[in-house]
Amino acid sequence: MIPVEGHKNLFRDEKSGAIVNIDTHGYSQYIKMKNEKQKQREELDQIKNDIDEIKSLLKEIINGSK
Repeated sequence: MIPVEGHKNLFRDEKSGAIVNIDTHGYSQYIKMKNEKQKQREELDQIKNDIDEIKSLLKEIINGSK
């Protein structure tokens, strides 16, 4: 593998010519951050669903008392 000038974690594969990033710590951090964002998105979606359900139940209560 040939080092890419100016980039300590990048190397060029001699056979394919592809640029390869060998920064495993950075990749692990990226995956961790991506999973955390996905979890936050899922939690927010659940909160939105819960609010919609509460609104629906409140409308039923209001309409039932008329």
